[in-house]
This record gives sequence, C-alpha cells and structure tokens, in this order.
Amino acid sequence: MKRILFVLLVGITVVSCEKNTENTMTVSGNIKGLKKGTLYLQQFKDSSLVNLDSLEIQGDGTFSFSEEVAEPEIFYLYLNKKDNNDINDRITFFGEAGNIVINTAWNTFDTNAEISGSKSHEKLLEFYEMNSKFNIKELTLVKQGTAPEMLEDSVALDSIQRLVNQNTISKYRYALNFGLNNGDSYATPYIMMTEAKEANPKYLDSIYKGLTPEVAASKYGKQFKEFLDKNN
Repeated sequence: MKRILFVLLVGITVVSCEKNTENTMTVSGNIKGLKKGTLYLQQFKDSSLVNLDSLEIQGDGTFSFSEEVAEPEIFYLYLNKKDNNDINDRITFFGEAGNIVINTAWNTFDTNAEISGSKSHEKLLEFYEMNSKFNIKELTLVKQGTAPEMLEDSVALDSIQRLVNQNTISKYRYALNFGLNNGDSYATPYIMMTEAKEANPKYLDSIYKGLTPEVAASKYGKQFKEFLDKNN
C-alpha cells in the first residue's frame, strides 16, 4: 500500500512539474559592459508596477529570471545602475511561456536591446518599426513648418498641414489593417488600445470581432472589449 501511494505521489509530482514547465517564462541574456547594478523583472498589476524578481550584478552582465505566466503579457526589465539616473533604464517586452533572450549593453540598455523567443513580441516589434516611420515623417514635417521662412508663407504652411493630416490618416489605416490581419496575436488588442484608440470605434469593433477566442479571452482582449463598450 505504501509503495502504491509512493508511486502515485511521484506521478502527481511529475505531472505538476510538466504543467509548470509549460507555463514558465525564462528570460535570460547579457548586458554588455555592466559591472555593477540591480536588474528587476517587472509587471503592472492592478495599475501598479511591481517587482517580480531581482538580481544583483557584480562584474558579470549575464542574468536569468523564471516566472509563471498564464498568457502573453507585457513585462519590463529595469536596470538600476546606481547612477542616480532613471533615463533609458527600462526595456519593454511581450513575455510568454518559453525561453526569451534579451541581449543589450549597459549604456544603450533600452535603445539597442535584441529580443528573441517571443512570437508576441515579434508582432509588437513589427508594428512599432512601421509605426516609427510615420512618427519620424510627422516630426520632419512639423520641423519644416516651424522654419522661419515658412512662418511667413501661409500657402506653404497649409500644404505642410495637409501632409501632416495625410500622414496621420495613413498611420491609423496601417494600425487598423494590422489589427484586422493579426487577430491571432496577443499583441493586437494591446496595440489597438495603446496606438489606435482614437480611431473610428466601428473599425476597432471589427478588429475585436476578428480576434481568435483565445486572444479575445486574454487580459488585453478583455481590456479591449471594456474600452469598446465604454466608448460606443
């Protein structure tokens, strides 16, 4: 009888470990040039940014964190370099179960981070790379419009304003098309709420209806639905 109970206990333990492994996110990598500092794995919970884990780094920039995740969500790596400067010290990434590798450097921590292993983050990055082109174009046009010679030329200013408006329309059109074509990505509802919430609610509703059941039932899928219900 004792032998049978022991076998059952071992079996339950093995199954439990396998289950936990399936839901485990491992975030590892290297921070080139970092000699000293504290690295934090963070996440927003109940509107507050909380530290899930931390690691004191002394002379070696390699790191590794493990966290149980129910579904793909946004996480952060925050580096306290102990330099009394919080600028450019936080990396945003879409975490999910599996092995995620983040390599960067201490002096360009958030600007040149290379992130791999997360399909959701790949989609987020795909969107951001295209979206940044629209942002750069807008900044360029605005800069042209503030030039001294332009301020005295109303016709030229009107022309630049039209280009700015066209760029804005193109930016939202891209975001909406992205949402319609990526209903199976957990990144989609997050992107719609953070980058396209000013778009026509009718189109946003179409995007929500195109989400897969799994994505619609996710944290950001539910938040997207709440946002639409509140604004329709």
